[in-house]
Amino acid sequence: MIRFKLLCAHGHEFEGWFRNAETFDVQQQARQISCPDCGDDEVRKALMAPAVASGRREPAGDVIPDRVRAVLQRVRREVEAQYDDVGEGFAEAALNRQQMAEDGKTLPSRGIYGTMTPEDRIRLDDEGVEYAAVPWVERADG
Repeated sequence: MIRFKLLCAHGHEFEGWFRNAETFDVQQQARQISCPDCGDDEVRKALMAPAVASGRREPAGDVIPDRVRAVLQRVRREVEAQYDDVGEGFAEAALNRQQMAEDGKTLPSRGIYGTMTPEDRIRLDDEGVEYAAVPWVERADG
């Protein structure tokens, strides 16, 4: 695994872990990497100081620290309990909800969650639809 410090077009800095440098290049070109702060998928490597071995080794394959994983698992549990899963239809459902709000209609009491493509993100951004990207980790119960 290799860790890169990344920078989105809006100046947000974050880290990403990849199998190797080629994997980063492939995902970057396919715009599959997005900023956790703003969702921007125009991402590049930032300057990074070289890592110096300290004699301590991190557990192999443990990309997300346990405490962070636990928080993300709690977030997932809450999202699944409080919102409706619209799957790959997230962008369309979000646009429909925005239209309902603009028309003065009452929105359903439960929110929605699902997945979207980079093209969906662009469409939602262009339409002014607010959304949040949440890292989706496996459930705590397996």
